[in-house]
Amino acid sequence: MLLVTVILLWGVNWPIMKYGLQYIPPIAFAAARMVLGTAILAAVAAWRGQLKWPHREDWPVVVSVGLLQMAAFSALVNLGLQYVSAGRSAILAYTTPLWVLPLAVWRLREPLTRLRLLGVTLGLAGVVILFNPLAFDWRDPQVLFGNGALLLAALLWAVLIVQVRGHRWRGTPLSLAPWQTGIAALVLLPLSLALEDVAHIRWEAPLWIILLYNGPITTAFCFWAMITVTRALPAITTSLATLSVPLVGYLASMAMLGEALPWNDLAGFVFILTGLVAATLDDALRHRRSRANRI
Repeated sequence: MLLVTVILLWGVNWPIMKYGLQYIPPIAFAAARMVLGTAILAAVAAWRGQLKWPHREDWPVVVSVGLLQMAAFSALVNLGLQYVSAGRSAILAYTTPLWVLPLAVWRLREPLTRLRLLGVTLGLAGVVILFNPLAFDWRDPQVLFGNGALLLAALLWAVLIVQVRGHRWRGTPLSLAPWQTGIAALVLLPLSLALEDVAHIRWEAPLWIILLYNGPITTAFCFWAMITVTRALPAITTSLATLSVPLVGYLASMAMLGEALPWNDLAGFVFILTGLVAATLDDALRHRRSRANRI
């Protein structure tokens, strides 16, 4: 039930974030989300007796998570959402596993199996379909910027995943989470003040509702819920299930914002999802063989 709840909350949040950008600039939106998330996560960690200074070995990765996943990813997604539909944005942002595979083969010397190669090929074919020259407006700089920002967000997250894959954590996820979101807030707040006109933020009821949804719920609660889920369920179950987040985002965007469903977006999403499933299944099979060999 927690896994299904997280998928629905994260998926529905794509059109909600798109709507929220009418009231607040994109970087300020990301900063507000991190500030609220930090406050909630710090309170919960303190309540559980886990609010403590991170171990020295964890600090490099804590900083990387705060800068790349929390700050850069959130800001780039919001920047892209200004010019790209919420459904398409969800698809592009969740191409992260596609970029993890070649990076892992290059940097970590992981094997490029047939199933992995099939997954990458299908996924990249989906990206090519999304950018079909016959259906994509290459002359609009805003469209180019928005799609580029979303792909860059996915790539930065992939770089982070490869960096932390071999890290041996000393602290618990809950004890480190407030520091990660706090670092993101410390970066995003001055960046927003320097680059955006925050004086014209529309502090109206819809914005407060959206911020309360994004801070305590989709950041703090969903973070805790995913920790609980990954400890209770097999990794393959969690990985495959989270691939449905962009699907929920797409359907929610159609229902809430009335977004159209272009054929190239739908076809590209099918190819990307199939590629991600193939890559995830390969990881599960290799993990199972590794366990069998140890036994």
